[in-house]
Amino acid sequence: MARLRTRKHKVVLNRSVGGDAGITFLLVLLGAFMFLPMLYVIMQSLKPLDELWMFPPRFYVVNPTFRNFKDLFVLMNTSWVPFSRYIFNTVFITVLGTVGNLFFGSLAAYAFSKVMFPGRKWMFKVVRSSLMFHKTVTAVTNFIIMSALHMVDTYWALIIPAWGHTLGLYLMKQFMESNVTDAVLESARLDGASEFKTFWVIAMPMVKPAWLTLIIYSFQDLWNAGSSIYIHSEQLKSFNYAIGQITAGGIKRAGASAASQVIMMAVPILVFVITQSNIIETMGSSGMKD
Repeated sequence: MARLRTRKHKVVLNRSVGGDAGITFLLVLLGAFMFLPMLYVIMQSLKPLDELWMFPPRFYVVNPTFRNFKDLFVLMNTSWVPFSRYIFNTVFITVLGTVGNLFFGSLAAYAFSKVMFPGRKWMFKVVRSSLMFHKTVTAVTNFIIMSALHMVDTYWALIIPAWGHTLGLYLMKQFMESNVTDAVLESARLDGASEFKTFWVIAMPMVKPAWLTLIIYSFQDLWNAGSSIYIHSEQLKSFNYAIGQITAGGIKRAGASAASQVIMMAVPILVFVITQSNIIETMGSSGMKD
């Protein structure tokens, strides 16, 4: 009989060493290929102006410089609104919008997957259908609603729509159906736990990969948000919008623009790297049941 291969006292797939090496090489090659766009952005931020406008363009930098970052910070300090205010706006909207999207999306997902009520399947079909509509399509309707609620030109005009984003609800609902058993929830109810405590203490820890993935999607969407039809006051606009305004000064600000792309890219990538191991598990489970 063929002996099973083990690694760290665990049985692994019975592949040859050459097969493992080939798969590893292929994954490294694909990983390096996917990293190329990020590397190119970093290289662009280190190029002096003469290299930025060189034709044909080069992928690499010959005379690296941090002058572009220095110019960017000089431009930031010349803004009539303190740049710390733009950063606060972005962080406040991103954090509050992400937390609300996670909380309300998880609550709704728990109800759809584990609570029986009339019209549950029909309502979830409506939620699922809403995924087909891009936010640009619903912008006019949302503006009318926000105007009627007197939320235009406030933080809430950006935060509340983020709370109702249905992608997170869909991911959480599918994952809960696959990973949270009714027997565990019923045991908690028999022990006297309230419905909310059952949701928060029992169900949520069991779907940690799903809500970490939801945090990534929501955070990235809100962090990269630029100008908005809901915000008119300069003091309420986002960091991304401010960077765009500063670097829109033509050819002489091309270096500062390249540096700003690195700054805007760094934070979402950091959040992604911290929680990346949970994305594949969530996506694999979200399509298993309907």
